[in-house]
Amino acid sequence: MPQGMKDRLKRWLFGLLGKDPEAVVVCLRSRDEALSDAMVAEIRKLEPGRRIFEARTEESYAALRARLRKYRIGLMPVMMPVPAKAWLLAPGKILAYNARLERHHLRLSTFIASWLFLRGVPLDRVFLRPFSRETERPSGHRVLEGHARNAKHKAIAVLTPYFPYPLSHGGAVRMFNLLRETAREFDITLYAFTEAPVTELEPVLQFCSRVYLVEKPHYREPRWSSIAPPEAGEYVSPEMQALWSARQADLAQVEYTYLAAYGGDVLVEHDVTFDLYDQILRRKKTFSAWWDWWRWRRFETREARRFRRVVVMSEKDRTMLGLDSARVIENGVDLARFSPVPETPGRNALFIGSFRHFPNIVAFRFLTEEILPLVPELDLTVVAGPDAWLHWTHYTGMLRPAENPRVKILEFVADVRPLYVQANIVLVPTLESAGTNVKVLEAMAMKRALVSTSSGCAGLGAEHGANVWIADTEADFAQGIARLLDDPALRERIAAAGRSHVEERFDWRSIGLRQRALYREAIGHPLQIRAATGADLEAIAAIQSASPEASHWTPESYLEHECLVAAEARGAVRGFLVARPTAPGEKELLNVAVEPSARRAGVGRMLVETALFSGRCNWFLEVRESNLAAISLYKSIGFEPSGRREGYYDDPPEAAIVMRFVS
Repeated sequence: MPQGMKDRLKRWLFGLLGKDPEAVVVCLRSRDEALSDAMVAEIRKLEPGRRIFEARTEESYAALRARLRKYRIGLMPVMMPVPAKAWLLAPGKILAYNARLERHHLRLSTFIASWLFLRGVPLDRVFLRPFSRETERPSGHRVLEGHARNAKHKAIAVLTPYFPYPLSHGGAVRMFNLLRETAREFDITLYAFTEAPVTELEPVLQFCSRVYLVEKPHYREPRWSSIAPPEAGEYVSPEMQALWSARQADLAQVEYTYLAAYGGDVLVEHDVTFDLYDQILRRKKTFSAWWDWWRWRRFETREARRFRRVVVMSEKDRTMLGLDSARVIENGVDLARFSPVPETPGRNALFIGSFRHFPNIVAFRFLTEEILPLVPELDLTVVAGPDAWLHWTHYTGMLRPAENPRVKILEFVADVRPLYVQANIVLVPTLESAGTNVKVLEAMAMKRALVSTSSGCAGLGAEHGANVWIADTEADFAQGIARLLDDPALRERIAAAGRSHVEERFDWRSIGLRQRALYREAIGHPLQIRAATGADLEAIAAIQSASPEASHWTPESYLEHECLVAAEARGAVRGFLVARPTAPGEKELLNVAVEPSARRAGVGRMLVETALFSGRCNWFLEVRESNLAAISLYKSIGFEPSGRREGYYDDPPEAAIVMRFVS
């Protein structure tokens, strides 16, 4: 039939039905004006020759039907969730848009894909099938050279899921600070996955002899389809496996459970992940939540048993794992960097939580949607971390949260300390959390009062009303904010107690000391530091006699003070240290000496650091002016010259350099 005749027939048939023969597009707008505007703009580009109508989901079905009665609907774009009236008006013609502005034509012929899309599955995952082999695993790697290796140092290999700089979230903060502490005694080779180009290299390279960078695979499997957690599948890389298998190290440490399949000696459980999914299961009570919890518990408990040592963040985590190999090495804070500054007047709150970690998105929504409306006259600053909206969209299916003039949202912030200075209180509204939160420790170190949920400050020894305000419902949380803002004396008391709490327990230097002790134990280091006994006095006297540069006291008197020895398992003493308190919060290092055959092997450093970081106080010592090796050691640990005493030493007469260490 000629085209002209077809057109005349179509006009005649639709004329009998009382309809315009040309199909029109009806865009059904939702309450979200920004998303609706974007949807309509895209449709106008896609269908420039079509007649386009706009309607609203709030209009009744009767009103829409009456308005569109004479038109034939060829396409109905609509924002999800799709209202029932759309199915009645144009079944088979619905083009559904999600909050990511992805679109899918809802048809019975693609029922499964349409159902998944309506359930909120991202479009790029809707058509994935188990074992589809679509995962992209890049080849090749990048090698970065750091400082020269020290032949006297044992080698540690560390595998991480991302480059631990910049310090944009708690995991990076922990790894960076403990790399620094580890480098005091060991040689480090770092193996790190990357998701974007790494530009700030030097802060990490100063602690490592070599760094290997491997691009993270682009995981393309349905997240529900594997027995192992999908997070583990995201890091299956033949390139990294080959590098890791060829490592040359005395000890291998793996960061995060989802990298555990690579194997090693020490596994660092930044959190017990099945604990997190157990909390989600108790809140949601859905099959998908149960499935995530079950497979994480199965995977995590099985993988952790493969390692000789497992490091956890708290006693709670150690108990949950139930492994004899588990050791607690807490998260910490850089007390020198996060130094208190008096707060400025105002009603300003701060929430720090990288959206990379989905519990922070849950916490943000709890705070802004449920708590903030209950607290008038409060200004909130949020640090959401790098690529915040990418992660937000991935987890929520929305482009952005609703705008609120009282909420200022920042993405990556290189230095958060000025934000703490501007804040009057810090908020940690975490509903689901595992491990321990570094941001709680940083807020305490900055001497800012905290309002936190129980899970937000779990595992840190926090006490309600003493060093933190704990509240778990939106009403109690809002009441806690108001109470602290309205009572400056209470706010100051809690803030001061928080600073004292982290000074006593969470200094990275003392935490690093425990990590190095764990490494020495795992490697089988011949020396261990312990308290001296009477049986050690003969060896102490012999070491002192062989050390003319050291102070010479009566060995028996050392047991009246704090005396440590570096001893082999068979009992042979290779060095000793003696200290005594001189005033509240102040100690004096009386003597340190190492057997000549054991010098330049780090024995003196082990003794001094064990003494210094066993408790927080100020330290003083005197050292012979000519003892340049000792002066260099003390300076490298953190002592600074503070004075000089002429004729202090005898045999031979010599001046003493007074040195001070402020903890």
